[in-house]
Amino acid sequence: MNLTIDWLAFVQVFVAALLAASVVVSFYAVGLRLLVRAGRVPVVIPATFTDALTVMTPKEQKRAAKAAKKAAKKNPLSVAQKRVALIGAYASFAVCGLVVLGGLLLILFNH
Repeated sequence: MNLTIDWLAFVQVFVAALLAASVVVSFYAVGLRLLVRAGRVPVVIPATFTDALTVMTPKEQKRAAKAAKKAAKKNPLSVAQKRVALIGAYASFAVCGLVVLGGLLLILFNH
């Protein structure tokens, strides 16, 4: 029994995974940045965890939501610029979803 490794295939998978991860992270970061520029600051209330993880208190959550509203009011962009930023954010998130979907389709249908 002789076990051989196809190193070229290994390198191809490694490069594809690295590129896909880079695209997803980059477009997600751009999408979040555009979402903030559009005045839609995402405030995520963390789930309650036990032990070592720190959880925001309700007072801190209210303060974060208030800061997000204040930042949205200070936005210097016009309504049209905010709309373009929001469309760009959604397009960036769509690219992330398509890359993930494409990876799943490759795994499922490319034996």
